[in-house]
Order: sequence, then structure tokens, then C-alpha cells
Amino acid sequence: MDFGGAAAIGGVDNGGFDFMSWYMDIPVISRLYFTGAFLTTAGCALDIISPFSLYFNFDLIFFQGQIWRLLTTYLFFGMFSIDFIFHMYFLVRYCRMLEEGDFRGRTANFVMMIMFGVIFMTAVAPFISVHFLGSSLTFMMVYVWGRRNEDIRMSFLGVFTFNAPYLPWVMLTFSMLLGNGVLMDAIGIIVGHTYYFLEYVYPAVAEIRGWRRKKILEPPRILHWICGTYHGQDLHRD
Repeated sequence: MDFGGAAAIGGVDNGGFDFMSWYMDIPVISRLYFTGAFLTTAGCALDIISPFSLYFNFDLIFFQGQIWRLLTTYLFFGMFSIDFIFHMYFLVRYCRMLEEGDFRGRTANFVMMIMFGVIFMTAVAPFISVHFLGSSLTFMMVYVWGRRNEDIRMSFLGVFTFNAPYLPWVMLTFSMLLGNGVLMDAIGIIVGHTYYFLEYVYPAVAEIRGWRRKKILEPPRILHWICGTYHGQDLHRD
């Protein structure tokens, strides 16, 4: 799949591709997520850990204390393969473009977005037959990025072009044509739409109608402090 966009993941100079320069140039939250996903897959490939100890299982988490599954379900994207590379490409590309674009200088808000997605997806997971939720979180990021960059033109395999907001739907349709399950992708789109409404649509409506609470997803002060964005932030809630 060839989705052209406004930004590239890394650069190639006359001396060839410098992986470490590219890696260190990734914003901190996107870099942490990519690193966690890569190391988790590497651990499985080397038989250090087993995928069976990573997937989401309500009983094992809440009745046997295997709390780490709440995190690892978002970190495992399958064994090293073309499919894994495909997932890493979209994870790094759109996670990075969100962090460098809409959330530049607002790290706490970016973490809040990820936490919102994780909480909602985890709440839905016990009711559906889904074991790994990383794809859903990636689709959420793609959806939010697309809605915030509506004028960017993209292409699908060089065959036809479309605007960025349609990207998750094009990806969803392509997965269906390949016979893949689309439940996780659909969950990501739904959660992404919910976040987009609460973060960008609701505040505008609340401002117009004079509602007292104009922001719902403002990060708490402790999250600003952890992310180093406490100073210079307007932390007063309406």
C-alpha cells in the first residue's frame, strides 16, 4: 500500500539512511511506543517471552493478577513479517505526525489522547473476541490525524486520490477485500471519532452556547508535571 502524505518518517542523504539519527529524531512518546512494540516482538522472536502471555484476557488480568496484559495487548503486532512492518510504518508515521503537529508542545494532551483510547478500547475488549488492541489504537491515531488535516491529498497504490479524512476508511475497505477481520480497525475508528468530538467539536459548541464546562479532556496537572508541560499551561478549568 502506498499512501502518500505531507511528511515522511525519515530522510535519506547522500551517505545513506542513518537509522539512529532517524530514531532519535522521533518525538519521545512516539519513540517510546515504537520501541516497546519492537522490543516486544523481538522478545517473542527470540523465545524470551510468549505471545500467549501478552494477549488481553479479562479473567487472567482481573482474577489472576496478570496486570501487564493491559499494556502488552497494545504492544504486540505479530511476529516479524511484512504485516509487522506495515503496522510499524503506520504506527510511527501517524503517531509521530500527531505529536509533531497538533500536539507540538502539548505532550500531556497527547498522552491524554492515548490514555483515552486505551481506556475505551480496554473497556470494550471483554465483550468482543479481540486479543491484541494495538491495531485499534493505530487506527484511532490515523483517524484523528486525518480529521485534523482535511486538505491533505493522498493516493492509494497510485490508482486514485482522496483527502486525508478518508484514509482509515480506505484502509478498512482494503483489509476487507483481502479477507482480513476489520473489527479491531472499526473499534479504532469509533474511538477516534469519539475523541475527535470531545476534544475539538464539543469545546466549540460549548463556547457558542455558553456552557460552563468547555473542555472535557484537559489533562490533570499531575500529567502536565510528569510530561514537563506544567509551566506556561492554562490549567484553570472552566
